[in-house]
Amino acid sequence: MTTTRRAVVIGAGFGGLALAIRLQAAGVRTTLVEKRDKPGGRAYVYEDHGFKFDAGPTVITDPSAIEALFDTAGRRMADYVTLLPVSPFYRLCWEDGSSFDYVNDQDALDRQIHARNPADVDGYRRFLAYSKAVFAEGYLKLGAVPFLSFRDMMRAGPQLARLQAWRSVYGMVSRFVQDEHLRQAFSFHSLLVGGNPFATSSIYTLIHALERQWGVWFPRGGTGALVAGMVRLFEDLGGTVMLNAPVARIEMADGRTTGVRLAQGQTIEADMVASNADVMHTYDALLGHHPRGVAQSNALRGKRFSNSLFVIHFGLRRRHTQLQHHTVCFGPRYRGLIDDIFKSETLADDFSLYLHAPCVTDPSLAPPDCGSHYVLAPVPHLGNAPLDWSVEGPRYRDRILAYLEARYMPNLRADLVTSRIFTPADFRDELNAHVGSAFSLEPVLTQSAWFRPHNRDAAVPNLYLVGAGTHPGAGVPGVIGSARATAGLMLAETHA
Repeated sequence: MTTTRRAVVIGAGFGGLALAIRLQAAGVRTTLVEKRDKPGGRAYVYEDHGFKFDAGPTVITDPSAIEALFDTAGRRMADYVTLLPVSPFYRLCWEDGSSFDYVNDQDALDRQIHARNPADVDGYRRFLAYSKAVFAEGYLKLGAVPFLSFRDMMRAGPQLARLQAWRSVYGMVSRFVQDEHLRQAFSFHSLLVGGNPFATSSIYTLIHALERQWGVWFPRGGTGALVAGMVRLFEDLGGTVMLNAPVARIEMADGRTTGVRLAQGQTIEADMVASNADVMHTYDALLGHHPRGVAQSNALRGKRFSNSLFVIHFGLRRRHTQLQHHTVCFGPRYRGLIDDIFKSETLADDFSLYLHAPCVTDPSLAPPDCGSHYVLAPVPHLGNAPLDWSVEGPRYRDRILAYLEARYMPNLRADLVTSRIFTPADFRDELNAHVGSAFSLEPVLTQSAWFRPHNRDAAVPNLYLVGAGTHPGAGVPGVIGSARATAGLMLAETHA
């Protein structure tokens, strides 16, 4: 079925790609416009000296949501991309030398938990049951349902109350688990979507059940291979991708959008426009010429935005076989450091790190016997800590690499072939992210569901949002869920 309806999607991140695929598969003529020279958004790919570096998300936790995109289009995901299982999901390490392999094996988890605190074996099982209940309610039922009116929120209210959504992730974990290391192991997940475990709603404990449900996966060829597969699917369906095509403004007439104007001057007319760009950038820069853009950007300035990230991509001339694919390196502080990340005006002296070693799963991402890696540290966004990252970046890089060499990767600096950094300033400048936030609005309860910018704008009826800044939020499953919610609204308009 083909309609004469035309849609433009701004931004080729996972959310924009997933939305464009759904629209094109339903017969809407869809053009995807991307500012950068490659698709992917935060899932950009760098290549240097034979090393391939995924810039962004490396943890795929709901393959069924991705598979559904291909099913919707009548294609097989296996013809476009291969997902490889990762086990353990993560190795969690602390400075006292202890570690915890988070695996999808209840007996193995029970043994490790028992070794730390026997009482927590039962506590963990009760936490898992709670997490599964939240997963069923918050993800399976509501993850792809748009919240356009407060009535939608009120309908979800009793369930949210029953699940004690006002509690924090850490607070809820602590009700079940006594050991402090285990509390950290089961509460850090909210950081993966830009949430402070001590402030983010306990609804986000659903991530734990989501991982236990479907496992953790990694695309063969890297996350960029998944992006490439989605682009190929979109183009196979007849969709158009325009790269090096930054949007200058969303065009308006009679209270509706009529398309977009590119920075080069070209206008692309459309019946519907959806933005996968940063939500603040969408309203402030792309719609700043219109009263709706001014009003929304002013409202958004008063919101809480998630933390930023400092990332080092580095290639080594030898493989570190002692590493797992995903390692979380907890520093000496947990609550204190997270307070600094979300509230401080400066950079803390200590850090916690996520270390990615994809060659454990797919050696093809580096030259033979070499290793491709990235390490990231959560850091304050530029609105809280307006640091000069051209000065701080190289310093911070050197401190982090020295720390990794001392504790996890002997001779790292001597084996270094290539490295690059990505700072909060790069999030701001490369990705148009407001205050350099890595995950858009912070996922506190008062900025979730109906309280988050809606999948369809409330005043401009044919302007839509997709991605981390709208419902349900950040993370690959979140933005793909947002695409499903937004596509449903856009297709309803098409058939109205």
